[in-house]
Amino acid sequence: MQAQFWPLTFWKRDWWQQWFRVSESSNNVAVLGSRQIYIVPTRWGLLYAVMVFLLLLGSINYSLSLGFYLTFLLTSLGCVAMFHTWLNFAHLEIEILSAKPVFAGQEALVHIQVKEYKNQQRHSIAAHFDAESAVLHTIPALGAQLFAVPISTRQRGWLSLPKLVFYTEFPLGLFHAWAIVRHPMNIMVYASPSENPSPVVPVVSGLASASLHASQQGDDDFIGHKSYQIGDAPSRLDWKASSRGVGMLTKRYSGNAQEILWLDWATTQGLPMEERIAMLTKSVIDAHSTQLTFGLKLPGNTVQPGQDEAHYHRCLQVLALL
Repeated sequence: MQAQFWPLTFWKRDWWQQWFRVSESSNNVAVLGSRQIYIVPTRWGLLYAVMVFLLLLGSINYSLSLGFYLTFLLTSLGCVAMFHTWLNFAHLEIEILSAKPVFAGQEALVHIQVKEYKNQQRHSIAAHFDAESAVLHTIPALGAQLFAVPISTRQRGWLSLPKLVFYTEFPLGLFHAWAIVRHPMNIMVYASPSENPSPVVPVVSGLASASLHASQQGDDDFIGHKSYQIGDAPSRLDWKASSRGVGMLTKRYSGNAQEILWLDWATTQGLPMEERIAMLTKSVIDAHSTQLTFGLKLPGNTVQPGQDEAHYHRCLQVLALL
């Protein structure tokens, strides 16, 4: 292994970090105690130490009283800076709140609340997951600060949170203090939808129609608009609303007749599994956006028809875990 002059590269290697003491979350709350905090000099700290050492050598060589005074003053300043870097970081209370589901390839935001209860303002506290961008905040004394820490997603299914790293270099940037927090929380990652605008022809029951966007719901009461889709009856177009520059809109009515769309796994035969899941995911998104009542038929699992937000997320979750 090639030696590195910059020590933080060595300290941040994954094989070495397994020996670090981490702050485990208990009842969704973790506390950064003194035994979980590590501190090393930054590159500026190393340069500062070299400068002080050279100043000491010059003072000894030339017997400079003022040089000794300046050397010991700068050494004391470095020691005080190291203490305040640690103090700015110690005894913070960390609570991981929530993370909304996202589609594979998107960036999820994990909401974390950091509390301070030592009556001391904490400056420039940063948080990040492995190899992700950091979020920087100042935490008020006896207050709390919400961190929205990003994390990349690549595959569908449950995503376990990697180790969460907090760090600070306040006040002088001479020392880098950090601590690792581990939390058992998982994030739901939905399958990435297909880019095909009309990937699946659903099985329709209730009316004689086979179009994904045909939404004949009776002619009794007007209940609102929806975006125009190919196949909508011209008599249902709201020409007055469309003339205002908001796009083509179709009138929706309530009534006894109701269309139920069944998005069936069998309609995607002959395609790779991931592509079939992507197509059905796209169909779920389209059906929900047009406020249709739809169900989902998968091998060994059937989601009964529904229309609300919970049903929408239920279908996406079933597809993600297929």
